[in-house]
Amino acid sequence: MRRREFITFLGSAVAWPLAARAQQPTMPVVGFLRPDTPAAGADIAAAFRKGLSETGFVEGRNVIVEFRWGQNDRAHLPELAAELLSRKVDVIAAPGNALGALTAKALTSTTPIVFSIDGDPVRLGLVTSLNRPGGNVTGFVNMGQELVLKRLGLLNELVPRVMRFGLLVTRTIAGFDRLVDDAQSAAASLGRRVEIVVPNEREIDTAFAELAQKNVDAMFVYEDLLLASRRSQILTLAARHAMPAIYGDRVWADAGGLMSYGPIRSDLGRQAGLYVGRVLRGEKPSDLPVARATRFELVINLPTARAFGLDVPPTLLAIADEVIE
Repeated sequence: MRRREFITFLGSAVAWPLAARAQQPTMPVVGFLRPDTPAAGADIAAAFRKGLSETGFVEGRNVIVEFRWGQNDRAHLPELAAELLSRKVDVIAAPGNALGALTAKALTSTTPIVFSIDGDPVRLGLVTSLNRPGGNVTGFVNMGQELVLKRLGLLNELVPRVMRFGLLVTRTIAGFDRLVDDAQSAAASLGRRVEIVVPNEREIDTAFAELAQKNVDAMFVYEDLLLASRRSQILTLAARHAMPAIYGDRVWADAGGLMSYGPIRSDLGRQAGLYVGRVLRGEKPSDLPVARATRFELVINLPTARAFGLDVPPTLLAIADEVIE
């Protein structure tokens, strides 16, 4: 072989792998947006990865996931969502909180958005209808607000002396007015009243004094970004004021809260991952019906019940999915 031909052959051989790499398809990029911290949302993120993997997408292998966390400051969300859009992500996932989905939707009408939220996505303006979402948004709804009557009923069974419920909630939640109406209707159907206490970040301590002043016997804590970030403080105050409470997420009962009832937490992440996978495979959000939670769990913390001087009825113990000893 002549020297010139040999050099030409070598150049072609070196170029082959470079050309092959250039022709490989780029991996899709998913934006993951939550308003809390990586520690608080670690289980949701893990469940999200699981849902993605069930549709054939494994992070680092054939999909990239860009995580953005608001660090418990909702003011950061627009900047984080805009950053993901500038990254030209293929879809934004906002599992477990309406704030991320609403923020992203305000910035784009084209990039697909997948949510998993409490409340009614139609009333929140995320979708046109549950069956035919329309637009670029779809997801999973855990029916949190629709469970108000169930939660108050369980609390009423555990604390039969209750005459007046309290609802601890902040105005920053999406669907605040609907939640208040639901709580009032639920209490009335049980022959009880409900007092709404709405603290800001500086009024958590005084909120419990207000509950006592209003003769509240037991309360429902409706978790949002602020109250979730003050979980330890709220549980301490509930114990100090001997205020039995039910919560919507089992993390409260695991941390010492009296009782929780709500959708299985891991489903929030997993269902979002499943829907993101379907979107990456070519399905349109407008054609994907909003899925509804079908699995719920009741968790009772027996040591906390004893500390409140409560005897848990056998009927509640029989239906509990978990009893913390």
